[in-house]
Amino acid sequence: MRETRKDKIYANTQTISDFVFDEKVAAVFTDMINRSVPGYATIISMIGMLAQRYCTAGSNIYDLGCSLGAATLAMAQHLEDQDFTLYAIDNSPAMISQFNAALNAVPPPLPAATNERLHILCDDIITMPMQNASVVVLNFTLQFIAPEQRDALLEKICSSLNPGGILVLSEKILFPQAELNDLFIDMYHQFKQVQGYSQLEISQKRAALEKVLLPETIDAHKRRLLKAGFESCDVWFQCFNFASLVAVKKISA
Repeated sequence: MRETRKDKIYANTQTISDFVFDEKVAAVFTDMINRSVPGYATIISMIGMLAQRYCTAGSNIYDLGCSLGAATLAMAQHLEDQDFTLYAIDNSPAMISQFNAALNAVPPPLPAATNERLHILCDDIITMPMQNASVVVLNFTLQFIAPEQRDALLEKICSSLNPGGILVLSEKILFPQAELNDLFIDMYHQFKQVQGYSQLEISQKRAALEKVLLPETIDAHKRRLLKAGFESCDVWFQCFNFASLVAVKKISA
């Protein structure tokens, strides 16, 4: 297995440009995401369990914005003996390259038979076709999609899901009450300090993400999911200003 590299991207004073998922980020992403998202390991583990519950024989599973494949691998490991095809898609060549390198590591993270069911693609999740899905995952991905494109993406996902299928949507969130919003942001920054990030790193990373990561309230996500055609949706995990929802497509009468 490859050694996890420490995230020091914003450790030194620098001119801040918009955050991108380039080679520099891909090289430290595992450390970055685990130290930046409270409860990330729990979310990944539970995505695997949700996939095990909702995957149906012969169906497709999609991890949209898969990055280095943490959710993809969790699902594949929980579904080892089932009949499925798993598509992991990301538009970052650097992320896809790192993901493929991990799969070729010794020992590999997946058995050969399971790996044959996995297709890793560098593609645009907005335009790529989807069909015959039982589980779709958007794990901290929608927040990087332009707001005007989010409705259409969720409508496409809902249309691709078979009746009874699910979408797992994890996001950084806003709160409608300013006092609570400020509180949870402060608590989140304290969490990052406990994880070893300096005030400089926190400030510079926040500036880099300001125009790139565009969060919304939980109510806004719920309204969009119901508008897209899901029968029901709700939060199953939340810590400070990070949450994960599950949305279920109606089973045909």
